[in-house]
Amino acid sequence: MNKRIMAIAFIFFCTTVAWMILGATIFSRTYDADSRLESKVASSWGARQIQAPPNATYWASMAKTDESVQNGQKVSRQLEQSMPVVLPLESSRITVALNLDYRQKGLLWYSTYAVDFSGEYGFRNTSSHEENVTFQMQLPAAQAVYDDLAILVNGRPVTITTNGNGASASVAVPADSPAAVTFTYRSQGMESWVYKFGDDVAQVRNFTLDLKTNFKDVDFPQNTLSPTERHATPGGWLLSWRYKNLLSGVEIGTTMPQRLQPGPLAGQISYFAPVSLFFFFFVIFIITTLRGIDLHPVNYFFLATAFFAFHLLMAYLVDHISIHLAFVVCSVVSVFLVISYLRLLVGLRFAALEAGLAQLIYLVLFSYAFFFKGFTGLAVTIGAIVTLFVVMQLTGRVKWSEKFANRPVGAASPL
Repeated sequence: MNKRIMAIAFIFFCTTVAWMILGATIFSRTYDADSRLESKVASSWGARQIQAPPNATYWASMAKTDESVQNGQKVSRQLEQSMPVVLPLESSRITVALNLDYRQKGLLWYSTYAVDFSGEYGFRNTSSHEENVTFQMQLPAAQAVYDDLAILVNGRPVTITTNGNGASASVAVPADSPAAVTFTYRSQGMESWVYKFGDDVAQVRNFTLDLKTNFKDVDFPQNTLSPTERHATPGGWLLSWRYKNLLSGVEIGTTMPQRLQPGPLAGQISYFAPVSLFFFFFVIFIITTLRGIDLHPVNYFFLATAFFAFHLLMAYLVDHISIHLAFVVCSVVSVFLVISYLRLLVGLRFAALEAGLAQLIYLVLFSYAFFFKGFTGLAVTIGAIVTLFVVMQLTGRVKWSEKFANRPVGAASPL
């Protein structure tokens, strides 16, 4: 009996090593290609977007005193130099609509989105003269496309000039007069959308940003402000940030919810597989010992390969079909292998009832617990405790020394 147990333990150990190799292979396939695939998604769809407020400037002649020494005498000259003057931003009213749309590459899903942006900004020409003011908006990402890009000054469309990663327009603004500038565009991005006030701590006056999403699972990046108001909408949220006079160095934004990732999930299930096989071997060993059913270590080897087939098939199926359908197909294949094999050894009743039920619990249900983030450990713990309780109740009066001593050598008759 001791040799039999050692042989089963050796089979378990070898299968565990195979699962570790398979899991490492899955994670290698997933993350080694992640940066390359992410760049492909960004190039075809759009990159992460960080939107900043526009600036308004005009050039003015400034008097400058130039001092020099000539023939031992200090000489001063008045020079005129053109310097940029920045107009103060008095108000910001921004509306953003984010529409989530996932894209799959390889073993990963990427959270891509379409964004509709409209920002109305209030500036004021503080000069005592009419000035030719240039309003410039830095676009949120260089690796993106922009549709219906428009700039309106006081409600009138103006000619747009693009330079680098920005769009600008020049308009004459009367002395001591306000200028309402509206920037609008439609674009596409991925993973997150952020609005930043500036590179350093900035003062923001009369600021309003309304962000509408078509998804409920809203999260916020680190070092960002939480919304001051939130209202549920059909299928999403309306988030609002409203400030009268804000001094802040943090940003506003949201991260897109992540879809269940096929690659990491398949890898985690593979790493967890030895736990499932251990419980299955334990339960089958107890039942066969109590009933006098003889299963040779070679039989345990084939049962282990049927378990391994579940994870091997899933590793190469999840990048072709949905993770849920792949899980169902792999479960059916593995359970069929076990039941059809034990049916020939012991009988259909034991194969379908005891062995099939044990595999359903310890392979299928334990693995399916990984679909529920945060509840995997609890589900496995409850399953382990219930298994321990049932086995202890069934074997509480069993004299194991007699069972091991009197265990029959031949295979039991089919049930």
